Amino acid sequence: MRTTANNKSTDKTMMNAAMEGVDAITMLTEDHENVKQLFEQFDALSDRSSASKKKLATQICLELTKHTTVEEEIFYPALRAAAKDADDLLDEAIVEHASAKDLIAQILDMEPDEDLFDAKVKVLQEMVEHHVEEEEEEMFKAAEGSSLDMEELGRQMAERKAEVTL
Repeated sequence: MRTTANNKSTDKTMMNAAMEGVDAITMLTEDHENVKQLFEQFDALSDRSSASKKKLATQICLELTKHTTVEEEIFYPALRAAAKDADDLLDEAIVEHASAKDLIAQILDMEPDEDLFDAKVKVLQEMVEHHVEEEEEEMFKAAEGSSLDMEELGRQMAERKAEVTL
């Protein structure tokens, strides 16, 4: 039940953000920080913390699923239309998302005591860290230099994010 309550709380937070005009880049950056903290919490768990590992891994997967969905459906197409020089970055990001989605599916189908569970979460973490670095250092700069309405994109993304589930 706590997970459902937390998801409802997160959904309300996202909808409030949409109404308050949080821009797209701020929202995506907050997602990055949130997932980074979840990975750090996972890393701190002992091998005997199976229930906590499963819960955190599932939460990481949900947050990444929401994040990749809004990027692929809303942010990336808008950036592709507004910043023609971002095509290569966007293509690479989509391929990175596909790899992350594959790992997410594997992690969700596993139990924490299975072989390679921790390794798969670690590889996902490393992939996400690389992806985040490229987004924040290159893609977001391209977006900020474009004519995109970041608040409108943020509103659309918050609405869509509230709809995404595993």
